[in-house]
Amino acid sequence: MQDAASPAPIESALLNEAAGSTIRHGYFTRAGGVSKGLYRGLNVGLGSSDERDKVLENRRRVAAWFSLPVERLATVHQIHSADVVTIDADYDGARPEADAMVTRTPGIALGVLAADCGPILFADPDNRVVGAAHAGWKGALTGVLENTIAAMEALGADRTRIVACLGPSISQASYEVGPEFIERFVAGNPEDRRFFVPSATSGHAMFDLPALTVDRLTKAGVRAESLGLCTYPDSERFFSYRRATHREEPDYGRQISAISIRET
Repeated sequence: MQDAASPAPIESALLNEAAGSTIRHGYFTRAGGVSKGLYRGLNVGLGSSDERDKVLENRRRVAAWFSLPVERLATVHQIHSADVVTIDADYDGARPEADAMVTRTPGIALGVLAADCGPILFADPDNRVVGAAHAGWKGALTGVLENTIAAMEALGADRTRIVACLGPSISQASYEVGPEFIERFVAGNPEDRRFFVPSATSGHAMFDLPALTVDRLTKAGVRAESLGLCTYPDSERFFSYRRATHREEPDYGRQISAISIRET
């Protein structure tokens, strides 16, 4: 199964500046994959209804970009939780239910899947610890970002040295929510009301998940940035759950964001 195109992930200036040659990372788009139809491009979602051999080939291509075998591409069965798992040299390909991973083991790429939710990659290059988290509204609200940082610290990271970047995710302009959604956030922290602006629908609002995510990262004591890329309007580069729903499509693909400590 061959294709002339190759994956062409987007990189974070902040992560590159901080990590130098110690760590490699990429926010992968649809480019460089073999899937067809609704899943055209680099769909890595094992939970999608795409042809499994194509998904596995796409995952192999992601691993190859890191110069790794596909067996060293670690992902989890994402459930919109705040749970984090630690990946070490004994990684056997299992996909436990969780939404973030951390490691200090070189030669393993940690990958999180998304199709509107926020993929966040973390690195402490000085202590050679990395992390990857999938944060939709539920994960961000319940602490997956803070838990990832704590798990990195347990491996020897220093949060004052950690940098984090939010990759392509749905923006405020494309994320309308109802009143019960707004109250869920405001009940826990009244200051979170600033992440909502009224929409054209009475009682509804447009939610700025990226701004909330970066705010929580910053308050947790790490340097953070967002790529500022919205998945919803850009069908050429990104899969989007909400776009697929609005188009009444039966399924959607998932893109991957991944990070790895280089082997010395």
